[in-house]
Order: sequence, then structure tokens, then C-alpha cells
Amino acid sequence: MGFQDSPNGKSTPEDRAIETSRGHVTFICGRAGVCALGAVVAKHNSDERLCDQYISKLKEIKLPRDLPNELLYGRVGSLWACSFLNKNIGKDTISSNHTRPVVDGIIKSGRRLVNKGRCLLMYEWHGKKYWGAAHGVPGIMHVLMDTELKPDEVEDVKGTLRYMIQNSLPSGNYPSGEGSESDRLVHWCHGASGVALTLMKAAEVFGDEEFVKAAMDAGEVVWDRGLLERVGICHGISGNTYVFLAFYRLASKVEYLYKAKAFASFLLNKSQRLIS
Repeated sequence: MGFQDSPNGKSTPEDRAIETSRGHVTFICGRAGVCALGAVVAKHNSDERLCDQYISKLKEIKLPRDLPNELLYGRVGSLWACSFLNKNIGKDTISSNHTRPVVDGIIKSGRRLVNKGRCLLMYEWHGKKYWGAAHGVPGIMHVLMDTELKPDEVEDVKGTLRYMIQNSLPSGNYPSGEGSESDRLVHWCHGASGVALTLMKAAEVFGDEEFVKAAMDAGEVVWDRGLLERVGICHGISGNTYVFLAFYRLASKVEYLYKAKAFASFLLNKSQRLIS
């Protein structure tokens, strides 16, 4: 299969998949994700021609000027697709020449919204300064750590994460947005789960012990409060289970694999009731 029209003049499945996602440009919610995943699958199937076509299609994606910065629908979401390709196909599959202008825009935007110097990078989505991974600071920091950052940008990312750690809730959970005192949500898109994954990434990239400890503390919140009433990744048990799998990959401690299995077993046993 390729991107050319089939002999009967009809579009290929690849064309239709990309066309369907044309309104969005990110890894999770858009054509960048279709292209990135398609390229990796083609690579594993030893179809170099199709792999190259998917990569070319991704490089052709133009980001709207009014695109937000967040992970789900924004500029960081498009960077995530590039990072996925570089990890799974090879370094510089998508070069820094392609990604650097996007990183520049994200850093510039974050510095413009700083909170009187207390936080080094801050972002808004729909007029709110979110702290959740899907629309806010943790998701943005997570993807930025996969890019080539300048020394001052590295310090901005570190300082932003430290600001979040210092302003966590008394329970150890994290608020959904700047200034919020609500301590209700514990899932990937809002709360400790998404923050824990970002702090684990920081521990891996920077090696700072403070990020290791903060990640572990956030993980304890997920273990204590993470068995939710929903089953999905974004705001359900599945997403919280992934936190422990990520801990296990980072630290190779069997306790995290046990915790992941415990959450997965609960999900398996209760899924029909939860879904209904």
C-alpha cells in the first residue's frame, strides 16, 4: 500500500486515515499521530517506501499560528510525534531544524506568561493556567525534555518543575490549575498521575535526586487514591496503572510491577461494572 491512488481511482486507507484527522495536528488527536505510528509500523514491516511516505507527510504538516501549546491539541502534541519517530526509527529522523522553531515558540510563550518571576514557564489553555498533563505545564515540560534544549531553557524547565513541587497540595497531590486548592482529582489529565510521569522523566533526564523523590511522592498519591470509577487512560484506572509501569521501567523495582498488576487486576475484575 502507498499514498498513491489505487488502480480504480480510489484513495488508499492511509490517505483516508490522514484525511479524517486533518483538523488536528498532534500525536494523540491528529494526523501527526497517524503519520508517526504509520511510519513505525511500516518500518517494523520492512516497508521502507511506505515508512518514508509517512515521514514526508508528517513533515508537510503546517501548524496553525493560533495553535495552543498544550499536549492534547497543541504545539507540544506535534513535537511528541516527532520525538516518537526519533525514538522508534532513529535519531534525527525528524531533525532539530524541523523542531527547533516549534520549541522556540513554546519557550517564548511560556516566558511571556510567568507569574511575577515565581515560575519560569507558564501556559494557558482556554484562559486557564492548567497544571494537568493533558492541557497544562507537566505535559509541556515532559515533551520539551525530549528535545535539544539550550542551557538557559534547561534551567527554565527545572525551575518550573521545582515551582510545581513547592506548590503541591498538603496531601501530596497536585492542583488542576494555578491557584486552585481543590484536592479531588487523581488521574493523568489532572492531578498527581500526570505530574508523576513528568517528574520521572525529569529524574531520568537530569538525574536530580529532588525529582526522584518528588516523583515517588506523587506515585504514593496514585497508589493511595488512584482506583477510580472510570477505566480509561486520560482520567481512569488505566492511566494510573501506567504510572507504576513507568516507575518499574525507570527503577526496575518489583514493588512497582506489583502495584501495576494490582491495579490491572482490579480493572479486569471490575471493568464490566465500571463501564455499565
